[in-house]
Amino acid sequence: MSTSTTTARRPLAAVLGALALAAALTLTGCGADDSTDSSYSEAGSKAGAAAPDVAEQPGARAADGDAKNATGKSSGSGPGTGTGAGRTPTLAQSYIVRTATLTVEAKNVSGAVAKARTLVEGTGGYVGNESTSLDDDGREYSTITLRVPPEGYDRVLRDLSELGTLRNRKVNAQDVTGQVVDVESRLKTQRASVARVRELMDRAAKLSDIVSLESELSSRQADLESLEAQQASLKERTGMATITLEVQEPAVKEAPEKDDDGFWATVGSAFGSGWHAFYLTLRALLVALAVLAPFAALALLGYLGFRLLRRVLPARRPVAAPPQPVTAPAPLGAGDGGAQPRE
Repeated sequence: MSTSTTTARRPLAAVLGALALAAALTLTGCGADDSTDSSYSEAGSKAGAAAPDVAEQPGARAADGDAKNATGKSSGSGPGTGTGAGRTPTLAQSYIVRTATLTVEAKNVSGAVAKARTLVEGTGGYVGNESTSLDDDGREYSTITLRVPPEGYDRVLRDLSELGTLRNRKVNAQDVTGQVVDVESRLKTQRASVARVRELMDRAAKLSDIVSLESELSSRQADLESLEAQQASLKERTGMATITLEVQEPAVKEAPEKDDDGFWATVGSAFGSGWHAFYLTLRALLVALAVLAPFAALALLGYLGFRLLRRVLPARRPVAAPPQPVTAPAPLGAGDGGAQPRE
């Protein structure tokens, strides 16, 4: 009787153990937490004690091994467990493009520019461009472009603002971390693509395949060079901050004119007006003489040439008119037949 009861209980215990093991595997596969893992361990131990025949089967052994591996992975990756809890997340490096524009008034423009150059060179920077000129009012002003390392950017900006009277300040910071990461990723992909095309060219046997691959290689190589240029530009812009400094002389304040309506002020004003009118008249005459001078010179040359020709050429004598015949006067009384005697 006891033998049959023991035989009947063994299949039942085996079935219960298999069901408990399947439930534990299901909970472990779904990513159960630590409490679920502990309950699974208890259920597994009970199942092993109740059904040793099932635990000895190869399929159950493999499933148990997979469950342990899955449990180990989930417990190791969970917070506060295993070696993952001691790791500190690595922060991505930020890439910032910094630019600034300063306008400073200083009495000694060249001295202020020399100080700015010294400040920048002291931080490991350099001067990009520099120009000096005069404005319409005769004031000297200089524009200088400075390249400064990021670590000395704030200090140089503060010192440059103290070179004189600060009139304008504009600071800008642009985060280009996304562009840098994107360009680097595209560069890796493009380099691998170029390498694959080169391998295909080495294996190609047909001329048509070689020509097609050369065209594809040229296109991908051009894209690669473009990406490399973008990377160099981003590296140059983020590696050094740019400061544009404008230094100019202060404006000269004109003294206000005094209003004086006295007699002598009126006389002085009239004299000044007359002198100005005389100056304008004299200037107009001089301008007129300057305009007529070429014509006067030509007229003088013509007159001198005419006089010279008159001296060289002989003068023509006028032709004398033929003499008129002289008739003798008629004698007295010839017309009357002679003189008649007086009575």
